[in-house]
Amino acid sequence: MSVIVFQVQSILIFSLILFGIYLIKQRKVSSHVKTMKIAMAWDILLILQIELNRGAIAKASKVIQNALILNIHVLLAVGTVVLYAFVFRSGGKVLSGDRSIYLTHKRLGVYTVAARFLTLVTSFMI
Repeated sequence: MSVIVFQVQSILIFSLILFGIYLIKQRKVSSHVKTMKIAMAWDILLILQIELNRGAIAKASKVIQNALILNIHVLLAVGTVVLYAFVFRSGGKVLSGDRSIYLTHKRLGVYTVAARFLTLVTSFMI
């Protein structure tokens, strides 16, 4: 049962991220920022839920014994969280008026969305 709850949350989080992208395309910067912060926070909370319910870190630490897809999934999930930190920081700089980092922020955003999408896809494979 908990697997279904986690999958539904994951789909909702990714949908929220896509909605955040839509908002920036509509030039609704304030709403974009709020939406993306909520999506990132919710995603990190989801990781904590999975850890508390399934001991994900202990399972993931058995790299040699794990199926390849599980190792790929864990790498993508960790990479996504790391990218969240970079995109959050660069977004803060853009908001504070540093337009020189906008292109970097946009590229980081694309990489983050791609990593999150692949995390979602691989979660259905494990």
